[in-house]
Order: sequence, then structure tokens, then C-alpha cells
Amino acid sequence: MTNAEWMEKSNGSFMNTYGRYPAVMVEGKACLLKDADGKEYLDCLAGIAVCSLGHCHPAITEAICRQASTLVHVSNLYHTMPQTELAGLLLSHSFADRVFLCNSGAEANEAAIKLARKASPAGKYEIISLAGSFHGRTLATVAATGQAKFHQGFEPLPQGFRHAPFGDLSALEAMITPETCAVLCEPLQGEGGVRPLEREYLAGIRQLCDTHNLLLIFDEIQVGMGRTGTLFAYEQCGVTPDILTLAKALGNGLPIGAMLATESAAKAFEPGSHASTFGGNPVVCAAAVATLRIMLADGFFAEVREKGAYLAAQLTGLAAKYPAMATPARGFGLIQGLPLTEAWLDQGPAMVNLLFEKGVLLNFAGGKVLRCLPPLIISRAEIDRLIQALDEVFAELSR
Repeated sequence: MTNAEWMEKSNGSFMNTYGRYPAVMVEGKACLLKDADGKEYLDCLAGIAVCSLGHCHPAITEAICRQASTLVHVSNLYHTMPQTELAGLLLSHSFADRVFLCNSGAEANEAAIKLARKASPAGKYEIISLAGSFHGRTLATVAATGQAKFHQGFEPLPQGFRHAPFGDLSALEAMITPETCAVLCEPLQGEGGVRPLEREYLAGIRQLCDTHNLLLIFDEIQVGMGRTGTLFAYEQCGVTPDILTLAKALGNGLPIGAMLATESAAKAFEPGSHASTFGGNPVVCAAAVATLRIMLADGFFAEVREKGAYLAAQLTGLAAKYPAMATPARGFGLIQGLPLTEAWLDQGPAMVNLLFEKGVLLNFAGGKVLRCLPPLIISRAEIDRLIQALDEVFAELSR
């Protein structure tokens, strides 16, 4: 069957929650995808920062198949070896003492919200997040998200969430009340337009949390798992949170989320406090263990940083070539955004569509930037292919 035939069947079956591109992806290998018509695409989106080791990585595929032939599910009433091994890897390479496993980023953030409230004194329940943030699609994580467009149609949202202006430490401090229990932020806002939080700003937030006895939660769902050039983004910030959330790249394509926390916060959870039927499923944990072992190999993160610097330089060079259209790149490692100028913001979606036609996948984030989230294994030649396609699109539109 062709793309068109599959899409006709698909469009008649699903709720209209996605604006899909006219392709039915049937095969993936490393940084390349192929659709039902046989067209090949360079994937510079990686399933939105999910397939960070590329599509169908042999070691991860082998781990999935081996575990699926041994044990698929038993529930969290019992221990399993894959989830215990995964927990050990996460804790031994982070600040955390305890981990909770779930199925997605939204679930990880829900767990963090619940833990922050339960670990805080009675009467403290409010969480301050930042304007421009994105924390998930459940009602609580939508309420925590600092973008009004995600709130529309779902009001009234759950209480207990406030949004501080981005980058304004004094405004954030002024919002702290006796009911505040935590501050929730992304070290770099991905969906909000690839906006890094300055080290001094993050350090100031950490100091405010310490001064007011608040928990600091880092949402690393998009920027964790090597995306910025270290296993966790907080390692580059000089600031350590009390709670950290992960998902996306943790299973390299299989659905898994995790919440990591210090012992002092985690001890608030006890049997019955929180749970997940599928959280820590043996198959997805086996995939996550394989993913982590590959990333933790000597030299892996150094290569990510080098390729990230190369991508940033190439994007910035493109901005210099087309100064009326774009400004220098921003980001860390292999999450890079190319901000469009005010005059060209309305052309962002059109640029993505033209890139799609040329067989290159990325997206437009925050209504401001072309967001590049390639697999961490991308080659310099493939980065050059992305830049060439972008150059062609800019040239076509500028004419």
C-alpha cells in the first residue's frame, strides 16, 4: 500500500489530535527513515528527542528481543532484574538516591508534583514554573506549563500552579508564598523555543529554594540522556536539583519515564502513595539499560559536544548568510535552535514543510525557532546535508 492509501485508512480512524505530515513511515535505520512510497528522510528530529541512538540500534534491538523472549510483564508487586539494573545505573551516575519508573514524561512530572507536595509541610502545595515552559499534556502538567495556548479549552485547570516571568529572579522571589512547596523548571526550554536558562539564573533559583525551604525540580525530559553533551543537563549548570524527571530518550523509542530524587524527598513516598501498572516494564527497562550503557562508554558525550558545536557553528553561519531571516543558533550539544527574525516568524511552518519535501525532518518550536534534535549518532556529513537543505530553503524563500 502507498502513503496515500495508508493515510486514508488512518485519517478515518483516529481523533484529530495531530497535524501529521503526508508520509507513512515504515522503516528506520540510524538517522534515516523511509516511507511507504520508498522516499528516504534524514531525521533531525529523532522522534522529538527520543531516538537519540538512532532508529533500530542493533544493541538495543537485541536487548529488546532477548528480554521479550524471557519475561514481558509481572507488575510492580514483584522485583525484576532489568528495572533494578536500570535504577542502579541512573542512581550511580546522578545526584539521586531513589528512582520511580513510569511510562512517559508527563507521568514523571505528575510523580514529581505529587512527591513535592507530599514531602513538604502541611499547607504547602503551590509549585512555581516558568513562562514558556512545557511539562506535559495531563491536566496537572498542562497547569504547570507556562504557555497559555496549551491551557485553552481545558479550564478550570487544577489549582496550585503559578508561572514566573522567564529570566526574572526578583519576580520569581516575589511569587513565593507560605503555600509554595517547589520550583519546577527545564534547564533549557525545548518546546518553548530552545531557550537555555543562564547559569546565574539557575543558581539564583537554587538559592531561593534553599532560603525558603522549597524543593527544586528539574524537568530533563527533553534535555536529559546526553542531549546536551552530558548525561544530565544539570551537570553543566553547576546546580543540583532535589528531584529530576526523565523520559523521551531513556528507552530510545520505547515508552519509559523516570523520576529521580534525594533520599530526603523520596522518603515521603510509601507503599500506596503512588504507582504505575506498566512502570519499569522489563522489556522497556532492558532497552533503557542498553541505551545507558552505550551512552556511558568512553568518549560518547565528548563526541556529542563536538558535533553539537559543529552544528551550532554551521547554523550560525547560515544566519550570517541570511541575516534578514535568522539570528545565531542557541542551545547546548545536539539540541540547537535557529531563531527566525521577527519578519520571518510566520514562515517557520513553511520552512519545515519545504525541508520535509527535500527529505529532511525537523520542526518549528515556540513559534520562534527551527529546532534541531538529531540522533546523537549523527555524522558531520549528515549535519552538512541538513545545512545544505536549510540553505536551499532560505534561498528559495528569500527570492
